[in-house]
Amino acid sequence: MRAVVYRGADDLRVETVPVPAIGADELLVKVAVCGVCPTDIKKIHYGTVPPPRIFGHETAGTVVQAGPKVSRLGFKLKVGDRVALHHHVPCLKCHFCRHHAFAQCETYKRTGITAGFEPAGGGFAEYVRVMRFVLPGVVKIPAKNTFEEGAMLEPVNTVLKAVKRLNLLRGDRVLVAGQGPIGLMFTKILQLRGVHVLATDLLKSRLKLAKQFGAKEVMPVSDLKSQITNLKSQIDAAIIAVPSDDAVQQALQLVRGAGQILLFAHTKRAEYGVRPPASGFYPLDLASICLDEKDLIGSYSADFTIQDEVARLVFSRKLDVRPLLSHWFALEKTADAVALASKPTERSLKILVKPDFKNVR
Repeated sequence: MRAVVYRGADDLRVETVPVPAIGADELLVKVAVCGVCPTDIKKIHYGTVPPPRIFGHETAGTVVQAGPKVSRLGFKLKVGDRVALHHHVPCLKCHFCRHHAFAQCETYKRTGITAGFEPAGGGFAEYVRVMRFVLPGVVKIPAKNTFEEGAMLEPVNTVLKAVKRLNLLRGDRVLVAGQGPIGLMFTKILQLRGVHVLATDLLKSRLKLAKQFGAKEVMPVSDLKSQITNLKSQIDAAIIAVPSDDAVQQALQLVRGAGQILLFAHTKRAEYGVRPPASGFYPLDLASICLDEKDLIGSYSADFTIQDEVARLVFSRKLDVRPLLSHWFALEKTADAVALASKPTERSLKILVKPDFKNVR
C-alpha cells in the first residue's frame, strides 16, 4: 500500500509499505480521510520523535477486516462499517485516570493505531491497523454523515474537554484568542452553552467566520491591544487557541478576579537550561493569580469518556464542522498539506488528506 513515511525533520516520503497484518482482536480499516493536526506538524517540523513513522490520527474510514475475537469481545463492529477512530484510550484505573487527567495515563500515551513502524496514528496511508485496547474508541458514522465529519470527532473532543475544564456560567463573557479551526470550534461550543464570546484573530476572514459560529463580538488583535484598559476586568475567562505568549499576557490583564485562563495551543516544550529561552519567555505576574484568585490552567488531548457526547454534537450538526473544511490533498501531496496547515492563508482552515483523492481543492 501507499503511505507517507516520516524519515526525519521535514522529510516526508511517499513509499510502498506492507498492508498491516491484524490480530484476532483487531480491525483493518481502509482510510477515507485524515485531518492534519498541529501536534503532528510539530513532530514533523522539529523532528521531536525518531523516524520512521507514519503520522495522521484524525482518521475515518471503512472496516475491511475484523478479527474473529472482535465480536466475541462485545464490539459490534463488522466489515463494511464506516467508522471514526480514536488512537488513544486510557486505562481508567490509574492515578491519573482517577483524577480525570487521561492524557497523563501511561496506557493513554500508547498509540493504538498504526500503518506500520512505531505506532503514530497511521492515517497518512491507505490502511491502518486498530489495536484491541483502542476498540472502545471506535465510533460508527451514521449514514447521513460524511467521513470528514467522522474525522473531526477527535479535534472536537479536545475542544469540548477543554471547555468542560472551565467554570463557566450562562452569560459569562469569554475571550477566545485565535479563530482557526480549533478557535472556531471553541466559539461555537461556548455559544451553544449560552456564553458571550469575544473572538480575536489576525485575519479578517476568520473574524467574519467567528460571527457565523456564534461570536457576540469580534476584534482584530491590533484593536484588542489598544482596548486592554477599557476591557480590563470585563472578561470572565480566556481561551488561548494560538501559541502566542503575548495573548497569555493580555489575557492575564483582561480576566477579572476569580476568572480563568486556559492554555490550549502551547504544546511545544521550552528547552530551558539547554540554550537561552526563546523570545516567548516572559515574567509572569504571580500576584495577579494569587491576589485576584485567577486560575491558569491547561488542557491537552482528548477525553475518551465524552466520545458519545462529541458524536451527538457533531453528527446532529449542532456543531456543524463542514464549514471548517477548506482543503483536500491526495496522499502523495501530504507534505503540501502539512506546509499549508503550518502557514495558513486567508482561505485555509482545516486541511485533510484523502488517499483516493486526485486533485487539490
